Amino acid sequence: MTDVSDLLHDRAEPPSPPPAAAYAVADAAARAAGVGIRTLDSVADLEAVRRLYERIWRTGESSPVVTADLLRALAKAGSYISGAYHEGELVGSCFGFFSPPARGALHSHIAGVLPGARRRNIGFALKLHQRAWALAQGVGEICWTYDPLVRRNAYFNLAKLAAEPAEYLPDFYGPIDDGINRSDHSDRILVRWTLAAQDTAAACAGRPRRVDARAALDRGAAVALGVSPGGGPSEARTTHGAQTVLVAVPEDIEGLRESDPACAASWRGAVRDVLAGLLGDGGRVRGFDPAGWYLVDRGDTSQETA
Repeated sequence: MTDVSDLLHDRAEPPSPPPAAAYAVADAAARAAGVGIRTLDSVADLEAVRRLYERIWRTGESSPVVTADLLRALAKAGSYISGAYHEGELVGSCFGFFSPPARGALHSHIAGVLPGARRRNIGFALKLHQRAWALAQGVGEICWTYDPLVRRNAYFNLAKLAAEPAEYLPDFYGPIDDGINRSDHSDRILVRWTLAAQDTAAACAGRPRRVDARAALDRGAAVALGVSPGGGPSEARTTHGAQTVLVAVPEDIEGLRESDPACAASWRGAVRDVLAGLLGDGGRVRGFDPAGWYLVDRGDTSQETA
């Protein structure tokens, strides 16, 4: 759903690992998660993916996340569609399609795991399988988007997979009619996963990219966006001179959308203003602390956040 060709820069790429080695790492992750993962192309399997996504995003049949016939067309065109199975039940799925230049990168559109099967690293196993498949196709990079307010997704993408944030996309998909996003704007961060990078290989081997917000503060970092006593966002008056700044996100934005929609909306606006502003000024997200902080190295320390 997005053209990422403008994000593919001319640069010396590290040599790609053999696909067999990547598949071995992916198979080990799948065994550890207690699932089997395979690519899918039959109508029956793709219809099961449609139903799975409806359960995960709570959309109902009237507003499916994706249709089986579209998945069938993507599979025929050579795109990536996989399913994770536990004792014969489909519990997770991931699909993506190629983006320009032709077959040079894969855009991973949707990945999801049933709520009851989470915390077993099934999503991690799915992404490692996707990486191995992409390397076997000669693809060196996978891009996808995620909601910057969801802590577990920020940690998963930036730490556990060591993907690199590339762009902040305000209200990227427009209104999304499901039980998770509700009426919130669909802001997303586009990340780029360089499949042969050392950080990627380390993350796939179980060594995530870790950052420590407390240690950064001790070294002179400043808080650009914090949490108020009432649980809402609190923007700093100034971060003048700080090379590294911290940007907070709420503990549970999905729960907040249900319990306090106004507070959830204030978080969306504040993170958009601060984080998108930092990236637009040349800042680079170094990583995400699971305590709820983005660490951003600024491109221009003369700028102020107000």
